[in-house]
Amino acid sequence: MELQQVRYFVTLCKTLNFTRAAELCNVTQPSLTRAIQALEAEFGGPLLHRERNKTHLTDLGQIVRPYLEGLLDQASAVKNRAKEFTQMKDVSLSLGLMCTIGPHRLIGLMRNYRERYPGVELTLRDATAETLHHMLDEGEIDVALLAFPGETPDRFHALPLYVERFVIAFAPGHEFESLNAVRLRDLHQKLYLSRVNCEFGDQMLELYAQRGIEPIRPYRSERDDWIISMAAAGLGFSFIPEFSVTVPGVKTRPLVDPEVARTVSLATVRGRPHSPAVGAFVREARTTQWDETTVH
Repeated sequence: MELQQVRYFVTLCKTLNFTRAAELCNVTQPSLTRAIQALEAEFGGPLLHRERNKTHLTDLGQIVRPYLEGLLDQASAVKNRAKEFTQMKDVSLSLGLMCTIGPHRLIGLMRNYRERYPGVELTLRDATAETLHHMLDEGEIDVALLAFPGETPDRFHALPLYVERFVIAFAPGHEFESLNAVRLRDLHQKLYLSRVNCEFGDQMLELYAQRGIEPIRPYRSERDDWIISMAAAGLGFSFIPEFSVTVPGVKTRPLVDPEVARTVSLATVRGRPHSPAVGAFVREARTTQWDETTVH
């Protein structure tokens, strides 16, 4: 059974006239008649009964009519849905965001993408870098914005977007405020607000140990907003990406000796076919003007 045969039969059910049905289907009457005969042969009996100028559905025709009409409706719905998908209407895009990335750097990208592709529903998933790796592998998210502390895993393709320094954040009046920059040794025995999800956490702990530096760690949190709020309240200092400092009044100084920076990238799974919505998002991210720290 071919979809074209179904369309001819459904049209004939509405017109009960072979000549009119052929005109509506834009085929010759013999072609339409052969298509109906093929359906009758497949179903094992006549579907229509012709009496001079009158055409009637047989009992078998009455039985199969609603099923074939439903089949034609479903085929039309599938075609329309596929068209909407390729034209990015009423489609979804799942974006993973590393939880330590400050949101304000990404607002322009989100706004521009929405303006150009209003039919895409964008869902943001917040997680650690390690969790985002797993979500990408399993297809739970389409793309991810994250930073790789080391080399990018071979299974991912990473489009670098911008470079971000790490800074020391603290409240006004802290002793670091008089410095132009903070050296690693300046952190010894100072109250340190530890960010549990910092992707450079292990490297920094190793560096502290190598240089004999021991900050005092009274607070640890998985949430950067809590850490920066406690820094603003004068409870200690934090080691944090510069664009993640969002609480008004917080002071920052660059960390030197050593300097630490990360490259925020847009990651996809290498070799995996992607939807038009994903391709459009990658193109939008590629053309976004991030500022002087943008990398290409």
